[in-house]
Amino acid sequence: MGTFEVKECNDTEVAKALFIEYSQIKGAEGCFVSFDKELADLNNFYKGGAILVGYENGEPAGCIAIKKVDATGCEGKRLFIKPEYRGKGYARVLLNSMTEKARTLGYDQLTFTTKPEVMKTAYELYKRMDFEELGCENGTASMRIVL
Repeated sequence: MGTFEVKECNDTEVAKALFIEYSQIKGAEGCFVSFDKELADLNNFYKGGAILVGYENGEPAGCIAIKKVDATGCEGKRLFIKPEYRGKGYARVLLNSMTEKARTLGYDQLTFTTKPEVMKTAYELYKRMDFEELGCENGTASMRIVL
């Protein structure tokens, strides 16, 4: 197994390529509302937050992002591991990096939504990592962790 390193993304092209690959997964379409606007200006969209990219041996393998909601809260978005890098525990590393970074940025809580039917593995991981489920509507579950 190679080394897996999570870094704050300064190259929006890298993030863009990962986000686009993620958006093409069957069933994920609903997660990409106003996606063009997001892609057009990633720096502004995630201002006050961060885009984190996980690299295996220098190759982008996955990503996660933090979007500012208000002074105390932020939203986790875009957790994605490329198919060829799955099953190595990288999602957990990215989630830990995200909560760590959100804490550093001064947020008290982090929320996000997921689709348990489409992203069953991720959903089960969130629950194992003590994310609290706030509710589920139209197949989309709202999750939260206090930082």
